[in-house]
Amino acid sequence: MKNPGVPITMVYPIMKTIVHKGYEVEKYFKYASFDRSLLENTEARITEEELERLMIAAANYTQDNHFGLHQGQIIGIADMGILGYVMLHSKAIVDALTAYQRYNVILCNVFNLDWEVEGDDVLIRFFLQHLGQTSRHVVEEMASSLYHKINKLSNQHIPLHEIRFTHGAPADTWPYMAVFGKEPRFGGKDNVLRMSKEVLKYPILYSDARLLGVFENMARETKDELSQASTFSDRVVQWMKECVPSFFPTLQQTAEYFKISTRTLQHKLKAEQTSYNELSVKVRKELSMIYLQKREYSIGDIAYLLYFSEPSAFQSAFKKWTGLSPGQYRTKMRNRIVP
Repeated sequence: MKNPGVPITMVYPIMKTIVHKGYEVEKYFKYASFDRSLLENTEARITEEELERLMIAAANYTQDNHFGLHQGQIIGIADMGILGYVMLHSKAIVDALTAYQRYNVILCNVFNLDWEVEGDDVLIRFFLQHLGQTSRHVVEEMASSLYHKINKLSNQHIPLHEIRFTHGAPADTWPYMAVFGKEPRFGGKDNVLRMSKEVLKYPILYSDARLLGVFENMARETKDELSQASTFSDRVVQWMKECVPSFFPTLQQTAEYFKISTRTLQHKLKAEQTSYNELSVKVRKELSMIYLQKREYSIGDIAYLLYFSEPSAFQSAFKKWTGLSPGQYRTKMRNRIVP
C-alpha cells in the first residue's frame, strides 16, 4: 500500500497552537510558504514530510524550542477526526489505545503504538512506522498528546513513572516538567511512557456503546478506502483511458471532471506519491503496448491516437520507457505469440 499521507486537517492544530501563542496565522503561512487554499478541501491529504516541515517552520516562527511538546497539550478529540471519536466512546483506556493502534492510518501513518505490562507498570511505546529520522517536535507532540488524551479520557490525573525519548536532550529541559511532571530520559533505544498498569482498566468518562458502533463503522470504511493502493490515482488513470482516443485530457480537464481545483488534484496525487505527469506516462505506455500488438495500427496511427506531436516523439518516448523501439517491441511480441 502506498503511503496515504495525512489529512490536511492536521494543519489545524498547528494553526490553533500559533493563535494560542498570540501569533497571526496568515503571517505564519507566508513565513512557511504554505498555500492556504489547500485547506478548502477538507478531504485532501498532504505528505508526512510536508506536515513535519510545517511544524518545524512553526517552531522557528514562534521561537518555541518545544513547539511539538506544547502542541500536544492543545490537540483535542475533534482534531483527531473519526479516530478521536472512536477513542472517546471506547469502554476503557486499553480499548482506546487499541482503536488508535488499529485506525491510526486514518490520522497519521508516521507513528503507531503498542504496550506491554512489566510488573506493576505498563510501558506504552510509540514508534516510527518507516525507516529514518523525524523531527523532535513530531515525537514530542505524539508523547504529549497521548499522555494528555489518557488523562482527559479517564478524567483522572495519571502520574508517569518514566518517560524515554530516543532523541538527545535539548538545552532546556524544564518545559517537560510542566507537561509530564517528570523530566524524560533522552538518547534511549525507544520512546516510552511508563505508568501504572491499572490505567489500562480505567473506564472512559464519555463511553457510549451506540456511538462507538457508529464511529467505528466509519473508521473501518475510511481505513479500507485508504488501504486500497492508489485509490484516487486509479480513478484518474481510468478516466484518462476512457478519454482516449477522443482526446487526451489535460490537467485542467481532469480536475474539472473530478470537480476539484488543479492544485487539489496535484495535492491528492502527491499524497499517493505520484503526479499527473507520471500517470499520463503510465497511460500512454500501457495503451501503446496494447496498440502495438494490433497489426492494423501503424506506428504513426498509435502516435496519433496517443496525441504525440509526431511519430518520432512517440518512438523516442517508447524507447525511453521500455528500452526498445516500437518496431522492436512489436516484433518481440509477435515472435512470442507465433512459434
